[in-house]
Amino acid sequence: MTTDRSMTRRRFVKHTAAGAAIPLLAAAASSTLVQETRPAAAAGDAVQRRLRIGVVGLGGRGSWIAGLFKQHPGYEIAAAVDYFEDTANAVGEKLGVPAEKRFSGLSGYKRAIDSGVDALVLEGIPRFFVEQTAAAIEAGCHVYMAKPFAVDVPGVFAMQSLAKKATEKKLCMLVDYQLPTDPANQEVKRRIGKGALGGLAHIISGGTCGSLPDPKVGPTIENLFRRAHYSHVALSGDLPLLYDIHIIDGVTWITGKRAVTASGYSRIVRPDPHGDRMDCGGVVFELEDGTCWTHATQCLQNNSVMDDLAADLMGLETTAHIAYSGQVFIRGGAEHYSGATSSGIYADGAKANIAEFYRCVTEGKFDNPAAHRSVDGHLTAILGREAMKRKKLMTMDELIAENKKLSADLHGLKT
Repeated sequence: MTTDRSMTRRRFVKHTAAGAAIPLLAAAASSTLVQETRPAAAAGDAVQRRLRIGVVGLGGRGSWIAGLFKQHPGYEIAAAVDYFEDTANAVGEKLGVPAEKRFSGLSGYKRAIDSGVDALVLEGIPRFFVEQTAAAIEAGCHVYMAKPFAVDVPGVFAMQSLAKKATEKKLCMLVDYQLPTDPANQEVKRRIGKGALGGLAHIISGGTCGSLPDPKVGPTIENLFRRAHYSHVALSGDLPLLYDIHIIDGVTWITGKRAVTASGYSRIVRPDPHGDRMDCGGVVFELEDGTCWTHATQCLQNNSVMDDLAADLMGLETTAHIAYSGQVFIRGGAEHYSGATSSGIYADGAKANIAEFYRCVTEGKFDNPAAHRSVDGHLTAILGREAMKRKKLMTMDELIAENKKLSADLHGLKT
């Protein structure tokens, strides 16, 4: 698995979708500049103590993230968890985890908690993050997790409650968003905060993911646990959550607002589809201050030139551009910023968040800002997904009142 600084989220998804195994139990930066820009600890840096972590989910990204944790001097990988026993053993061996601390099956994460870890690292299927996080917080464990952290409205509000509970119990709950850790994007946010836009008029954003596997469901859904869960909404949350959440969170991070209405349309165009995720779609959000936000998404191997995981925030006087990769800038006005190239976010952002997680745990910083911000970003993404799928105008109030829970058929799976 490459960790080249030029790797982008889009390239990683395309690469791992082709052959990497992401099991069932896998798949944030603070909003303050001081916290976001703290460097990752170097291998020789002194640390206060080593945190014993259990990594839950050891497929493509999970094993890669585990390697980054292992590089940081403040962590000891004390438990390795994967739905598939062979993966837990193979990756656990490489990580130096004793055989008796390698766990598999649906409840492997519970055995990792019982083994005495300080924290769980969740890197798998979002459908299971709520129950895994709840068990960890109840047991007094810190939680580091990928995103999305939930796939439906009940899950989002459960995570909001868990974030509050974590703070009350003096626990850290960090969601691994990389874009807000990038200095160029931080500078754009800082200047917008000083009034660079002259008032926000409208926003245009997009996410462009490559092709993903979509096999037929087997006798159980176990065969979906090797990246194929991406194509099933109840497991992954669909494209707005699965992929576009990076830039949806980026806009939420910049504006501090979530959508209040959405109207959209989506299609499934791939031949012989088996999962229910969309292939392409568009949605127009309205923010509470009346700002119009247009977002486009697609998951097709069509050499698109649409900006990937990027957003233009268009003001009355200037335009700002934030992005997961590529040029970031503010064009015009007193706060003109010629910009910088946002590069290496995928790896560098993860390293920064791993270091931030350690700092928060060891320094007692338990306000968990990224987890709380995630609520607005996730609700916006779900509102967009539902408006696109239903091809209608929906309000956030309607979505929340509906409180629809997505279900997955777990019969026959190994516990």
